[in-house]
Order: sequence, then C-alpha cells, then structure tokens
Amino acid sequence: MTDVPFTEGMGVAPQEVIPGVKTNVGGPRGVAGGRRALFVIDVQNDFTEGGALGVSGGAAVAGGITSYLQANPKRYDVVFASRDWHTAGSDNGGHIALPPASPDFVDSWPPHCIAGSDGAAYHPGLDVGMIDVHILKGQGVPAYSIFEGRTHDGRDFAEILDAHGVAEVDVVGIATDYCVRASALDARAAGRTVRVLTDLVAGVAPDSSAAALEELAAAGVTLAHS
Repeated sequence: MTDVPFTEGMGVAPQEVIPGVKTNVGGPRGVAGGRRALFVIDVQNDFTEGGALGVSGGAAVAGGITSYLQANPKRYDVVFASRDWHTAGSDNGGHIALPPASPDFVDSWPPHCIAGSDGAAYHPGLDVGMIDVHILKGQGVPAYSIFEGRTHDGRDFAEILDAHGVAEVDVVGIATDYCVRASALDARAAGRTVRVLTDLVAGVAPDSSAAALEELAAAGVTLAHS
C-alpha cells in the first residue's frame, strides 16, 4: 500500500468547502446528538514493530483499525488520522535528540517520523482509503495531541473539527500513554464526548499505559471495546 500524497483533492461537507477533506465525505449518517468522528492517532511505521520507536502490538492495531472500519462503514461521519511529521535536521524544539546527544525518553526521543520518510508513512496494515482528513503535527516543535496538528494546507485541526460539527469522538492508535492520551484529553477539554477503544490502542509501557487509561477515565473519557 502506498502512502497518501498531500495533493489529494479537497472534499465538500454539507454547506461548506473544507480543505483537506476528501470527496467521499458526505452528510451525517444518522448519528444522534451530533456528528461522530474517529481519531486514528499516529499509526506510522516508526511507531510499530521495527520502527525507530516501535511499540509492541502496533502492527496489530493498524490491522485491527482497518478491520473495524470495514465492519462498521457507517459508524462515523468523518475519520481523522494524525501523523508526526518532524522536520529533518532539526531537534524540533528539543523533541528529537540529534546525535551525538542522547534522548532521555521523557522529553526527547531518537529521530523518528521525519517528514517524507518511510518511518513517517502510515503502517501498511492501515487502509488509508478509509481516512477522510489527514493531520500533520510536530513540524519543528514537540506535538503529541492531534489538536496540535494541521491539514497539509495549514488549517488548524480544531477548526476542521468544528466545521464538521463533531460532538462525539472515538480514539484509537499509538501510543496509549502519549499521543492517544493527549488527543483524548484535549477532545474532552474541547467539550466532546470521548471514548478510547482499548482493544485498538498500543502503548509504550504497561505501567504508563495503565496510568494513562486511569487518567482518561478520571477526566470523563469512556474506556470501551470496539
């Protein structure tokens, strides 16, 4: 499966042209209480097995998300997917430890998800044809949450989310204890009803992943199985 070029056409949501949205995005599919979105967080080669910061179970999450969307084609009004898209040759605001510096694996990390690299590409197990809006984050700065990202043409994610009228969000992807956590917390802070589908996430470490899920539950995020 090839990666998605960022020159793809712009789609049309009801009553509004929204850059970065593919033409297969239609109107609401009968979701009560507002439109429903899926956030697919950072399902990239560098965050799956064999990648620069690969987590155990990452490839299974990629395939699991694809199977879930294939089995539930009308569950979501819009599917967003984020990717780290770090600037080459830069420490990206201290986020990347460039050699000879060593990462502390708390605030700084080995080089990963460099813009345009194979490591930054979506994992091949994820069917990118099911993604409606592609979000890039971490371009020269640290970024964990999808809310820190933008479309390829520069529109803020929060602006796109509001334009779609999204009230309910499900979150899946990598990593439970970092970018999934940050994205779900920000969605709650933005007033959305949020679920994390716990069988479709993978974390860096068991203890920190468990702590992240506890924090999310305390913040009002529902932990659910797909």
